[in-house]
Amino acid sequence: MKKLLILISGQGSNLEALMAARQAGDLPVDIVAVISNRPQAAGLEKAAAAGIETRVVKHTDYPEREQFDAALAAAIDAYAPDVIALAGFMRILTDGFVRRYEGRMINIHPSLLPSFPGLNTHQRALDEGVRIHGCTVHFVTPQLDHGPIIVQAAVQVRDDDDAQTLAVRVLQAEHRIYPLAVRWLAEGRLHREGQRVKINVPIREAAPLIVPVSG
Repeated sequence: MKKLLILISGQGSNLEALMAARQAGDLPVDIVAVISNRPQAAGLEKAAAAGIETRVVKHTDYPEREQFDAALAAAIDAYAPDVIALAGFMRILTDGFVRRYEGRMINIHPSLLPSFPGLNTHQRALDEGVRIHGCTVHFVTPQLDHGPIIVQAAVQVRDDDDAQTLAVRVLQAEHRIYPLAVRWLAEGRLHREGQRVKINVPIREAAPLIVPVSG
């Protein structure tokens, strides 16, 4: 069974989705650890309650970004994970760190990349008047929020939406697609060709999560 390590900074709702999928038998991995850069992250308590080992590597303990990344890499390597999932991990990682884990580190972003990389994605989508918004799971590369896309889910933007109501529906979509992407990577079903990712799964498994989902 492949080993999954999860990085968080906050509440850990995608962490909960991954743990739930693991508990249901839909995610054939061993979650070896949850690591946070913030000791107060609520996700740490959720992981500990599920019997998962937790660690904290505080970014504020390191004056340089490279020093923090080196400490984080040492903590990660102690578990020798096969897959690393960023689940609301709010740190910009150095190129060297990303390349160390390239091909086995993925992230979920609350927009349909390449639109709206970075922060405040829901308000920016509303400000631009888009009718379809959503989320993306992608491989992590040195360019922020620009790695090869694994899977996306789309959500219809309603006329009465604000950033909060839109965020709720996008988060529901995130919880659907992140466990699936982690499973595909753990099972060796993903093949990268430049910026494209080919997925070796039946169409009926992938298609419902790639087409827009309203609600």
